[in-house]
Amino acid sequence: MGTGNTNSSIADSNANSMNRPPEFSIIPEPVSLLKTNGFFTLPEEVIILASPEMKLVVDYLKEKLTVPTGKFVSEFTNTQAAATIRLVLNHNPNAALGNEGYQLSVTSGVITIKANQTAGLFYGVQTLLQLFPKEIESKELISGIKWKIPCVEIMDYPRVAWRGLMFDVARHFFTKQEVKQYIDAMVRYKFNLLHLHLTDDEGWRLEIKGLPKLTEVGAWNVKKVGEFGNFSTPTADEPRTYGGFYTQDDIRELVKYAKDRFVDILPEIDVPGHSLAAIVSYPDLSCTPGAEAYRVRSGEKIMDWSKGPPPFALVDNTLCPANEKVYSFLDSVITQVAALFPFEYIHMGGDEAPINYWQKSDAIKALMQKEGLKDMHQVQGYFEKRVQKIVESKGKKFMGWDEILNGNMSPSAAVMSWRSAAYGIQASREKHEVVMSPQNMTYLDLMQADPVTEARVYSSIRLGKAYEFDPIPAGADPKYIKGGQANLWTEQVYNIRQAEYMTWPRGYAIAESVWSPKEKKNWTNFTGKVEQHFQRMDIAETKYSPGIYDPVLKVSRSADRQVMVELSTELDGLDIYYSFDNSTPDRFYPKYTEKLVVPKDASQMRLITYKGKQIMGRLMTVSVDDLNKRAGRR
Repeated sequence: MGTGNTNSSIADSNANSMNRPPEFSIIPEPVSLLKTNGFFTLPEEVIILASPEMKLVVDYLKEKLTVPTGKFVSEFTNTQAAATIRLVLNHNPNAALGNEGYQLSVTSGVITIKANQTAGLFYGVQTLLQLFPKEIESKELISGIKWKIPCVEIMDYPRVAWRGLMFDVARHFFTKQEVKQYIDAMVRYKFNLLHLHLTDDEGWRLEIKGLPKLTEVGAWNVKKVGEFGNFSTPTADEPRTYGGFYTQDDIRELVKYAKDRFVDILPEIDVPGHSLAAIVSYPDLSCTPGAEAYRVRSGEKIMDWSKGPPPFALVDNTLCPANEKVYSFLDSVITQVAALFPFEYIHMGGDEAPINYWQKSDAIKALMQKEGLKDMHQVQGYFEKRVQKIVESKGKKFMGWDEILNGNMSPSAAVMSWRSAAYGIQASREKHEVVMSPQNMTYLDLMQADPVTEARVYSSIRLGKAYEFDPIPAGADPKYIKGGQANLWTEQVYNIRQAEYMTWPRGYAIAESVWSPKEKKNWTNFTGKVEQHFQRMDIAETKYSPGIYDPVLKVSRSADRQVMVELSTELDGLDIYYSFDNSTPDRFYPKYTEKLVVPKDASQMRLITYKGKQIMGRLMTVSVDDLNKRAGRR
């Protein structure tokens, strides 16, 4: 890292090479890569030699090569053909490669990708594309490029099987085409699992036959912009026209689209909390009288977290564990979800369920007496066990957020660990299957740079923190760790461009954490690759955060109560220039070298980063009032 940073993971970096991009910018880092002599140049006519069962991979590769290069690409199954690119499924499987590994050989005459399964060929293609010049990412023809790549021998396979991204389409609805766009971006980095968060207080996004109000009523709220969670309560005359849902045919199309790119879709129906959209649709699912007056949330405050967790609910957004109608309702929902999504798991939420309305419910009190339940944890445990039985009766495996551990669940319940790695470690020791997604490293809704540049939320995860993610943490039983994922909650994400901005480049960090061998991870090498992939995303017209170029501020107060500002950068080789006189700094302004004292009468501090003569970071303006708040009292 740059000025003022002492991150030990990069302390051994070679300072002489810090401004030189890595020779190979492959994300995630392969298991092994050997450079050999020479280059391969793409000819005018490209022949792909493959067998019919490789059609999905061939079609994908043909499109990726044809559009930007303009080359004529054809495919043959005749093994005598003079191939440009050979795709080979091993007759005798290579045990080291598993189901998703591959071997990629590039010589001056031919490219060969070998794998045990077609998924491995697909991931070999992703690596191959990253070897080509960045213009390969273009969606239109680009002329004047030498389409050549260095000769290499690569062997590669994933560290864990579950490599996921969670996309919350409930808080804000994203169209079928936008979900496809998100899938297209994630497969480039060898993610294989898309977790769709389909239901929440703000919307029910899935057509359920026989329960039409879920989408007629539950999928729509009042459009608001600004700071989610603090919106004014909608008035009766504000139109509830914002939202949307997926028909069952939409879901079948998305499942196929994902599967054609070797991605499974995990559906999540979040219950018993986060269920306001369902309750507004069918008020008799609630324990609370008067639920008929509730409306689908538009972003107004409905929870008080000041004393939580669990939160104190201002409206009852929970399904009633004491109501038999709830289990009939869930049986109908889960029956259809199980038929729509071929993936073996169904995620049933279980997080952040408030208990204050349950505590007042006579029906809950009667249930506790009847079932011998001692507290609200056991009430939710009773609910979760019944839901698990429904899920398993449809031939699926039950998964929930780590709060389900409070309910003494059987080991057949899989756990997605979000509150911290400790819950996942505990679950693995109790023989639950576990997917690690700790919020302090993998939550993509959190800020990724200074709050003056970001949509403000309660916390932040910079790229370096995301890169520290280890899906198999010390103390866990690795036999039960299925893998890891990053989660994009969308309360403050209003459109697909912002969804991309929040996902990348932290998605690179998670991808490398779940695919690459732990010992191959190297921060300095990784950040060099990130810069190269920014250029690729520019050409692909995928949005990303440039936050890695922005200064990191650490504000404190001296013994004599002066405000002190210490600056550093995540990226090596950056210089920080600053001003306190309200003008815009450039590289001729004072350069930061040591901790600064904020001048007595200054009103703002402005910052910019350069690499040599080139502007790299965004112009940051931080008020002195803000600096005072950050410094706190002394």
